[in-house]
Amino acid sequence: MEYVLALDEGTTSARAALYDREGRRIAMESAPIQPRYPQPGWVEQDPEEIWQAQLAAARLLIERCGIAPRQIGAIGITNQRETTIVWERASGRPVAPAIVWQCRRTADYCARLAASPAAAEITRRTGLVVDPYFSASKIRWILDHVPGMQARARAGELAFGTVDTWLVWKLTRGRVHVTDPSNASRTLLMHLASGDWDPVLLECFDVPRSMLPAIRPSSSIVGLADAAWLGSEIPIAGIAGDQQAALAGQACFRAGLCKNTYGTGCFALLHTGDAVPVSENRLLATRAASPDASPQFAIEGSVFIAGAAVQWLRDQLGLLATAAESEALATSVADTAGVYLVPAFVGLGAPHWDPAARGILTGLTRAAARAHIVRAALESIAYQTRDLIVAMERDAGQPLRELRVDGGAAANNFLMQFQADILDRPIVRPADTETTALGAAFLAGLAVGFWKGVEELESFRRVERIFEPHMPASQRERLLAGWQEAVARCRWRPDGMV
Repeated sequence: MEYVLALDEGTTSARAALYDREGRRIAMESAPIQPRYPQPGWVEQDPEEIWQAQLAAARLLIERCGIAPRQIGAIGITNQRETTIVWERASGRPVAPAIVWQCRRTADYCARLAASPAAAEITRRTGLVVDPYFSASKIRWILDHVPGMQARARAGELAFGTVDTWLVWKLTRGRVHVTDPSNASRTLLMHLASGDWDPVLLECFDVPRSMLPAIRPSSSIVGLADAAWLGSEIPIAGIAGDQQAALAGQACFRAGLCKNTYGTGCFALLHTGDAVPVSENRLLATRAASPDASPQFAIEGSVFIAGAAVQWLRDQLGLLATAAESEALATSVADTAGVYLVPAFVGLGAPHWDPAARGILTGLTRAAARAHIVRAALESIAYQTRDLIVAMERDAGQPLRELRVDGGAAANNFLMQFQADILDRPIVRPADTETTALGAAFLAGLAVGFWKGVEELESFRRVERIFEPHMPASQRERLLAGWQEAVARCRWRPDGMV
């Protein structure tokens, strides 16, 4: 064994990366995946496109690296979480488009359930809140809206999976139907403490147990990828949802360590060790990806729209030619001239959990120009992250020493410095910001003995830059007051209720 292969299936692309024994990324290839927006608030994808894009990226990587497939000791899979796929067991054909984690089509269903007596019990069992974000209501929507699916589900003819489960099913030609605790804990169907599917929750959402995959440790051999796909039978030995994989890739294996991933959304996770967390500040309790079979936990805060706000400026408004251009534009002006963007395009995530909120651009005057709006979009990412971290620190009862960052937008120096300033904490950026793929590789490598333990993985951590806060407190408080007013405006209702 000379390499570990990581398959990193995200919201807008499928990537494949190869790692050596020192945890260094040798190469990475990607293939795009196109989300579809059939109605306002709806987001879906083609499951077959997801599979073909992931396979294409892996094949291209192996070809361009010029390695023999037999040199790959293991495959680790990480994935966009909560995205829901239902398919026929006999044929492997999806019965509906994949409903993406961002999709809000089940908002009314979730609002009714959240207002019912069952909501508190659901939160107690799962550590989550009732929200369209999670998989259970998406499964329910498919069974309710695709003709004949409820009866077929009860007959055992259908399989459900998040994207990790779908990829394992495809790689093993339907021989293996599994997930891991980090993904299962995002469905609203798994009991957080026990790590198993919960009969009470299954009854609440009316989801047949026969649809669900087996739950296996995040670092364990679950099956073999068929030789026809990559040229050799390769153990699939690591599975983790993208944010838990990034936590592992940042070497946050111990309680008190925290990371934030800047991707399509923003996701901050604080490792709590073997203690089941209970948030008093509307954050989520979730399973961390454990390097062994023991249960590990984390507190999580989720921002639905982060890098996607910059993509919106580029693709819908035409204010940017490339996302990378945003940094130069942001630094070309001294501030936003009072402009705030709250990118609540699909509602607000933690700590607000307001699916009815909608995006707002406020503070506009005749002096506002393109650069001010672009800067406001980048600043919105930092403001939303600060809201998460403040809530997280309250739950933890102590301030963070530092925030470890990764993801595509972590390469933006303006954003990272503004994040340090508005959070008033050091921001630590690793040499390789693709820590999601690295975490999947770590989990797979541990399972097959490619690496010996967590201590070895911690020794691979390489810091590229630390951003120290410099903003005066008075300026920080003034900016935060403007942000909080903008958030309140985006949550305003015609009846005056928020």
